[in-house]
Order: sequence, then structure tokens, then C-alpha cells
Amino acid sequence: MQERQWITARRSELDALAERLTKQLQELQVEREELAIAERVLNRLAEQAQADVEAVAPVSAKVAGRAVLLIPHRSDAADEGALPGDYRKILAIVREADGPVRVRAVGERLGLDASVRGRLEPLRAKMTKLADRGWLHKRPDGRFTARP
Repeated sequence: MQERQWITARRSELDALAERLTKQLQELQVEREELAIAERVLNRLAEQAQADVEAVAPVSAKVAGRAVLLIPHRSDAADEGALPGDYRKILAIVREADGPVRVRAVGERLGLDASVRGRLEPLRAKMTKLADRGWLHKRPDGRFTARP
């Protein structure tokens, strides 16, 4: 009889242990899933950060074997003749304006369909690049002015 009691008691202990281990395993699996999600988020953030760095990085080309910026910094260029033609047109439109101009106004002067927002985004990027390189000044309200 004592063997049966011992077996019953031992089985009860093992059942309780199995239940605790099952619960621990479930908790570990949940934590592993959370870590996998966190890892994916970190990878996406790293990719976005890298894309942002690449987007801000100056675009360069090879001229006579030397790397030169396609849109040079204002201090590095003798005059605006160093800018590509479309950038010179943008700069001229902003300079001709009586005051700060919005991207939409410049787009309309260039003949872009300003009613479609997506059409203005490449122009906004060009104007921002000109501002980043010192050719234009981007005001906090999103309008642009020419630098003196």
C-alpha cells in the first residue's frame, strides 16, 4: 500500500512540476516573440536611419577623375553657374519673388500641376537641398527666401 501512496504522491509532484514548466515555457515563448518583434523594429529603424543619412549625404559625380558635388555648397562654388539648370531656375524664381515663397508658388511658375500634392514633393526636395547647401534659406513656416 505504501508504494501506491508513494506513486500517487510522486505523480502529483510531477504533475505540479509539469504544470509549472509548461507555464514557464509559455512565458518564455511570449518573451521570445516580443524580442523578435523588437529586433524587427530595431532593424527597420536602422534601415530608416541609414536611408536618412544617405538622403542627406551630398550627391557627387566624377569630373576629370575627381568627385564633385552635383549641388555644391554655396561657399564652394564661384557662382550659381555651378548648379544644374533646374536648380538655377528655382533659385531665379525665389530671387525674383517679393518675399518668402512657398513651394506651390515656385511649382506654378515652373508649370507643374500644383493641385496634385505629389507633383510638388520632388520640387520641395530640390529646394530643401538648395537650402541645406546654403543657396536658399528655409524659414520655419516652410517658405523659402534667397540668401543675400
